[in-house]
Amino acid sequence: MAKSKSETIIEFTRNILTVNTAYRQFLQCTLKAHKMGLTFEMLQVMGCLWKKDGINQQEITYITVKDKASMTYLIDNLAKRNLVKRQEDPSDRRNKLIMLTDQGKLLKNKIQPYIDEMYQVAGKNIEIDLLNQCMEVLSKVENNLNRKLK
Repeated sequence: MAKSKSETIIEFTRNILTVNTAYRQFLQCTLKAHKMGLTFEMLQVMGCLWKKDGINQQEITYITVKDKASMTYLIDNLAKRNLVKRQEDPSDRRNKLIMLTDQGKLLKNKIQPYIDEMYQVAGKNIEIDLLNQCMEVLSKVENNLNRKLK
């Protein structure tokens, strides 16, 4: 008996969450195996800063979908490891910008090969056309959900 559309979208959503968990576990195991001393969550923060250095804590919280308390904890831990520092925002002294240290900038070069490997493993035996179709479906799901919120 064929699954209903509702059953199929439920299974599709579970698969998305399972894939997300698999990415997370892959990176956590890789970070641990290479003694990087970082958690997946710390890597998420570093990834934000590698894309755009000098953003405020609220922006990082929004991008990583973390709560403010856990973000403070993550940034404190990254600062203790000398990977980031807080710097006063010249346009608003109440605001602190999170900046990469030299060590934090160098870390990207160490970690990038492991991230590249993860994507190579993830994409093995999958045609680019199928990936593009999947991205189109995911985009439609996101748009449907976002339209409902407005």
